[in-house]
Amino acid sequence: MTVTDTLLDRALVEEATKKSGLIWVQGTGAPSRALWHVWHEGAACVVGDGPGEQPLPGLVDGAEAVVTVRSKDKGGRLTTWTAKVTELAPGSPAWEAAVAELKGKRLNAPDGEAMPERWSRECRVLRLEPTGATVPLPDSSLAAAPLPSPAVTRRPIPAGLPRLLLKKRKR
Repeated sequence: MTVTDTLLDRALVEEATKKSGLIWVQGTGAPSRALWHVWHEGAACVVGDGPGEQPLPGLVDGAEAVVTVRSKDKGGRLTTWTAKVTELAPGSPAWEAAVAELKGKRLNAPDGEAMPERWSRECRVLRLEPTGATVPLPDSSLAAAPLPSPAVTRRPIPAGLPRLLLKKRKR
């Protein structure tokens, strides 16, 4: 691999990850999981593992993770890269800078301005820094069943719904 290829890979990773609001991250011994993130100072930053926040299974400080980035407009897989996981210490300058960026992207936060204090007490802020290695895109679709979640929408339809839907309009 030439220096030009390395620079092009790095540029692709940065631009694709910056523009995508969602990345798929696979930690050690865990399945891939969709995570919202921000791109900050050369790495993807995520927050989670606290009440009301996204889970971060398999993402351990010092370990590696595999990050897959999707296209923002088409949703297809653009690139896959390896990352070194670093947990930021609450209150450190790196943590403060990452949280300032994450805070602006967090949607529907229950506590608004008190969010950084809650994150410092109850959550982990991780930095996923590219190692420079990109993984070739797979030939197969890698389709899998969704992970179990309490947020399900499949329920039996209410008994009165067919009558409401099939009721003839009165003229």
